[in-house]
Amino acid sequence: MISITPESMSERENYKFLTGSIIPRPIAFVTTQSDEGVVNAAPFSYFNIVSANPPLISVSVQRKNGAMKDTARNALKLKEFVVHIVDEDIVADVNETAAELPADESELSRTNFTLVKSERIAVPAVKEAKIRFECKLEEAIPLGGQSGEVGCDLLIGKIVCYHIEPSLYQAGRINAEALQPVARLAGNYYSKLGQTFEIKRPTSL
Repeated sequence: MISITPESMSERENYKFLTGSIIPRPIAFVTTQSDEGVVNAAPFSYFNIVSANPPLISVSVQRKNGAMKDTARNALKLKEFVVHIVDEDIVADVNETAAELPADESELSRTNFTLVKSERIAVPAVKEAKIRFECKLEEAIPLGGQSGEVGCDLLIGKIVCYHIEPSLYQAGRINAEALQPVARLAGNYYSKLGQTFEIKRPTSL
């Protein structure tokens, strides 16, 4: 085994090691809205479930040179955001929203996406996503970087409304094969669902 301490690596080297090892990662496609009404959209692969009761999800928004990104800044101000699950049909357009644009310009202008009103929050959503979650900001946690500055903003969202394509929802379960989710790998690489298998959990004594 090769043993390496994080302190001996640069931020970029740590990033490459983590994103190449922790794979595949689900992608949160997040829409937020500024005070001026500009809808920001961006994908984040530091994303997962926190709790089912209440339904909480986390999205970690990395800072660049200590500067907060539009997604985190908007979420902190309006206390709301929408998370969309990325699938094969929308991944190309989602990738376009990763472009770094001024705060007063919407990344959605680079896509073919259609905005729709949310039901329980003010932030609009993207119609083309097969699954999306309307979220209220439960907590925002700034976390430190290697040099002492804030390195990321961890957003905890409480889901207040689910939206699901009807064909995906059967007997209270999501049909993963029909969803065709896309996951993030390292670099410019992504992965599809691929082969699945089942292992039953051990029974408790």
